[in-house]
Amino acid sequence: MSEHEVEHLHGMHVVHDGPRTAPPLVLIHGSGASGDTWNPMVPALAAHHHVIRVDLPGCGHSPPTSSYAVADQAGRVAALLDGFGLRHVPVAGHSSGGYVATALAERRPELVGSLALISTGPRMDAVLRQPPIIRVLLAPPLGPLLWLRRSDSMIRRGIGATAAGPVDIPDDLVEGVRMITYRSMRAVLRANGRYVTERSVPDRLRALDVPVLVVFGLADRRWDPASAHLYDAVPTARVELLPDVGHLPVLEAPELTSRLLLDFTATLADHRSVRPED
Repeated sequence: MSEHEVEHLHGMHVVHDGPRTAPPLVLIHGSGASGDTWNPMVPALAAHHHVIRVDLPGCGHSPPTSSYAVADQAGRVAALLDGFGLRHVPVAGHSSGGYVATALAERRPELVGSLALISTGPRMDAVLRQPPIIRVLLAPPLGPLLWLRRSDSMIRRGIGATAAGPVDIPDDLVEGVRMITYRSMRAVLRANGRYVTERSVPDRLRALDVPVLVVFGLADRRWDPASAHLYDAVPTARVELLPDVGHLPVLEAPELTSRLLLDFTATLADHRSVRPED
């Protein structure tokens, strides 16, 4: 029977699933989302791992913060892992959650055993023109007013706008997105843009000695799917392209995405997480 526990640490809402004695796996959501993004994948992952999900600052159940810089968010995740006494942990990030995961490996390489980047845009010139509902919700002057008046239906349309087709949106994810303020959302997007503009993700990964799994939907509506091939230049990267899947493999193809992630972590069993005293 999987264990489930919720706590608040280092300014973040943290959810644990699976037995604490199992190998840990950290999951980091993308912009404008919450840890509930991973809900459809958790049962499969928790059968093999102690799954640790976070709501990044200003997202879901985590309160806003003074800095949304990617490095600062990575620092909070590092403090969390330090508190748990974990090292060499597999870390998976969806969309811009992959930036936080990459920054964590840059700042504290001893904490990260491997990286899985799911729908993580490699550089800013790969971003596509966003669907109308997203542009309307985020652009002033109407954006701030509409944001306050978002219905559940509008939130669902916004989340699913980058998918390849209709997708089930967990109720918990809708609730978490509703808690995000317009100011926090804009600040997160600006911080993510600065991180990728300073240096592309493939360039950052080439400087790291860490195994990488890249999962990209060939029908992604946020990032140019062809940009996934930029990760081919990373010697330690394995790139998986998913036909008929958009920007949300975690919701559109949770079984396949779970299998890819579990296969990746299983092949790295020799680099399994250890505690400092081991």
